[in-house]
Amino acid sequence: MMVVKKLIEDRLSVDIISMSPLSGGDINDVYMLDTSAGQFIIKSNYREMFPNMLEREAKGLKQLGKSGVTTPEVIDHFEHDELQVLILQYFEEERANKEFWMYFAQDLSNLHQSSHTFFGLDYDNYIGSLQQANEFKSSWEQFFIENRIKPLIKKAFDNKLLSESHLNSFEGFFTVFSELIPVEPPSLLHGDLWSGNLLCSAGQKPVFIDPAVYFGHREADLAMTQMFGGFDSAFLNFYNDCFPLEKGWQNRISIHNLYPNLVHLILFGRSYLSGIENVIKRFTRKN
Repeated sequence: MMVVKKLIEDRLSVDIISMSPLSGGDINDVYMLDTSAGQFIIKSNYREMFPNMLEREAKGLKQLGKSGVTTPEVIDHFEHDELQVLILQYFEEERANKEFWMYFAQDLSNLHQSSHTFFGLDYDNYIGSLQQANEFKSSWEQFFIENRIKPLIKKAFDNKLLSESHLNSFEGFFTVFSELIPVEPPSLLHGDLWSGNLLCSAGQKPVFIDPAVYFGHREADLAMTQMFGGFDSAFLNFYNDCFPLEKGWQNRISIHNLYPNLVHLILFGRSYLSGIENVIKRFTRKN
């Protein structure tokens, strides 16, 4: 990191006083930089393992920011030897209160009202350490099945996490998918909206970080907020006031969370399998 430290000092024309490691998951090394020009966040990883990951993260942050939500400013992005490096604006955090959840609901509804003709994105990116294919599709059914579920069930099958019978069950589920999800225009999504990717900054301002952006069905973002907890339930009422949801959206949470559950099945193992099986059985049996 000493070479990177010198590179950062030269690129930003600053003196680095200290570099403090932060929790950054299993993919990135993350540091808070204290410099002569203030504080920054630095993220780095091995570019051969995760090609273009941090460049795509920078693009995603900028795209979210254009919709009006607050994201860290991208200060710099570069590659050096085997590393890729991203330097971001640092935010002081504070404890969230009811006001924060109201602001978050307003921001999320504004984000979701940014639309596109098609579902997808003009570049691929990542969710966690897995590559995420965003080829444009004309319907949510086609995009969700072809770009999200099928690539992961193939990967899980190849890794011996799913069986042939699981693949057959998914095929049955695909035949009824269009009957389960209401048609809506594409919305710009954060794409990986669990509580660890949302900060409460000074003045109760929500800050969206670590996106996996694409244009999709907005219920997918809302479903993700319900997967691991950490979101005050009041925000859903605020959101519904700003951008009313189609009736029965709560019953569709588990459908859209098939995608992140398959991601977690591949990354973390079989503890996620029974939940996936239950969703497929539940909605296929009904039809």
